[in-house]
Amino acid sequence: MTDTLTQPIVKILGIGSRVKHPAFGGGVVMRVGKIAYEVCFMLHGMQAVGKTYDKWEIIEATEAQDEISFNDAEKALVKVLKHYNGIQETVELGDKWNNGTLVLKPNDAGLKSKEIPMEAFFHKIVMVRDRLRVMEQRINSSNNLNDEEKVNLQQYLTRIYGSLTTFNVLFKYKEESFVGDRK
Repeated sequence: MTDTLTQPIVKILGIGSRVKHPAFGGGVVMRVGKIAYEVCFMLHGMQAVGKTYDKWEIIEATEAQDEISFNDAEKALVKVLKHYNGIQETVELGDKWNNGTLVLKPNDAGLKSKEIPMEAFFHKIVMVRDRLRVMEQRINSSNNLNDEEKVNLQQYLTRIYGSLTTFNVLFKYKEESFVGDRK
């Protein structure tokens, strides 16, 4: 019989907690059982991990709840898929730009104008935004950068987002727009 006073205190993780397992890599707690967590790992799928397991890194812990709805579990899964860029969200072009054309007209009359379908141009802008988000996630989860380096890189990204706010006029919904430094 073990003395309960000498046992380590184990933090109970809630659904949506992000972890990094030494063998399975990054994952998210999807279900909390009596003796184990069911964790969705990006490269290894669903795996059971005992609640007393202490060899993994807890990236982001969420508070354990007595009950969890399907909606909460779905939100947790979407969060991890977005984090690892497993899914791309649909971003809509503003209605006023549908079937439009972007015309680049040079000052020199001897040069030809370039016309780009607005949908193709918008797709390129959205891809830039998505790649910046992935870069931001990789910076935040990097083990090779110290906190000061991460903050400095985050400041550059914020300035890049700020430079891209000109293109916000293209987005149908404001929450999908670029956001720079909020001063």
